[in-house]
Amino acid sequence: MDTVRLQGSVASGHEVAVEVAPAAGGRLASIRVDDLELLVGAGPAIGPFHWGCYPMAPFAGRVGWGRFRFGGVEHHLPRAMPPHAIHGTAWGARWEVDPPGGVVGDRRVRLRHELGPPWPWPGHVVHDVELGAEGLRLRLEVHAARSAMPVTCGWHPWFRRRLARGGPAELELHVRRWLPKGPDGLPTGDHRPVPPRPGEGWDDCFTGVVAPPSVRWPGALAVTLESDCDHLVVYDQPAHALCVEPQTGPPDGLRLGPDVAEPGAPVLAEVLLRFEPA
Repeated sequence: MDTVRLQGSVASGHEVAVEVAPAAGGRLASIRVDDLELLVGAGPAIGPFHWGCYPMAPFAGRVGWGRFRFGGVEHHLPRAMPPHAIHGTAWGARWEVDPPGGVVGDRRVRLRHELGPPWPWPGHVVHDVELGAEGLRLRLEVHAARSAMPVTCGWHPWFRRRLARGGPAELELHVRRWLPKGPDGLPTGDHRPVPPRPGEGWDDCFTGVVAPPSVRWPGALAVTLESDCDHLVVYDQPAHALCVEPQTGPPDGLRLGPDVAEPGAPVLAEVLLRFEPA
């Protein structure tokens, strides 16, 4: 797998190395902090949804039954996780390093993906990955080419439960509202106070973010995700992984009320990963 490698030190004193895989959905294939790999890696028994940290665009999470209406017209999407469409159309596509932004030294790379069928509208997505003094900054831009189109976007990181040292991952979540799901696994559109964590774990969306979420491996490292996204999906049911997903809207957002990208006015999202001692 061809990757672009970014590396350098951050203000907290850690040495960080990031591998970006343009051909694998423009995802981060690896985040290594000092000698610790944070992300679940690719493997023959691991599906394309279940490793690295990939951008979700032009929609994030599920779209119920692969159907939604926009501008009075019903549109249909491939149901990549039947019976629903899921995580956009860019996660399995090849992205291109985007000149003239391109690769800037060993600290920044800019990727571009052209939107087209099965997505009903032409446009493109930019994924800007920069390793700065503060940490690892990711930025998404979803551009419409000729007409308005609905958009939700975000990132899906697969953090390892256990690193090479330290205790198992612990999540610090500071949110006000929970979006309950129906039997179909889709948000009902209701917002409620956050209940106790269910016994099987979370596979849920939250909003009303009070403070950035953190993943901590006691005795090893902590990662804080500072984002301008107003929704977080938490998936902590797997024994080997923990996902904390900043999104501009909830799952099924194309049906519940998406943002709208206009020509010359893209939908934007950012997240900054700060690395600190635990």
